[in-house]
Amino acid sequence: MRTTPTTGGRLVYAVGDIHGHADVLRPLIRQLKDDLARSRPRERPLLAFLGDYVDRGPDSCGVVETILALEADGPFEVACLKGNHEDALERVLRDADFGPHWIANWGAATLQSYGVAVPRHGREAQETARVQAELTAALPARHRDLLGRCAMSLSVGDYLFVHAGVRPGVPLDRQAERDLMWIRHDFLESDADFGKVVVHGHTPCRRPELRANRIGIDTGVYYSGVLTAVRLEGTDQRIIQATADTPPIGFRPSAEPL
Repeated sequence: MRTTPTTGGRLVYAVGDIHGHADVLRPLIRQLKDDLARSRPRERPLLAFLGDYVDRGPDSCGVVETILALEADGPFEVACLKGNHEDALERVLRDADFGPHWIANWGAATLQSYGVAVPRHGREAQETARVQAELTAALPARHRDLLGRCAMSLSVGDYLFVHAGVRPGVPLDRQAERDLMWIRHDFLESDADFGKVVVHGHTPCRRPELRANRIGIDTGVYYSGVLTAVRLEGTDQRIIQATADTPPIGFRPSAEPL
């Protein structure tokens, strides 16, 4: 995609990895709504979430509720993509033996968000069956539905929206689902023309990366306090960022909003 990429005239917002930070997602959505009110596009705008709604942060449940509320009554057409953390959560619900790995690495905050007791350190393996059963019961049906219908990719004009990236050298219509959710270095280090500009999250960066072949907008909200969206309309590309309305006392974001 060596010519100037375009959305074909449609206004599109894409939001990077949220990771349980409903406190930052809500002010970002307010910014997007304010921008939309100023823009007044002829066609209903698209709001694409790039995945990783759960884990790490304190309010995975609140993030999913916020997205569902936007779907039900919002000015955007909402599209949700599947991230590797949604993939991991669905695996926990299918396979209790995956539970200890998930809890130790990412999932303890998600359990707490849904009111499930977190096993004491070192007892994850002994309590996997309980955790799986309680989490299955605690997840509202509408949350399970959202997780189950997340798309793997979305194409608009000259842009392809995915969670993690694409495998260089593989046609876009033949990409493996695991790569779309999990790939890192082979994609990030490639300067190949993928055929479309790939808009992605998954790998945190201190500042958004707007390159000829990809746009990376995961600014690591769970450690930086900054949640990033990209606004695409025609050939225009613009970054929109938010921080929490009331960050914890003494908290200093490690990335500055642009």
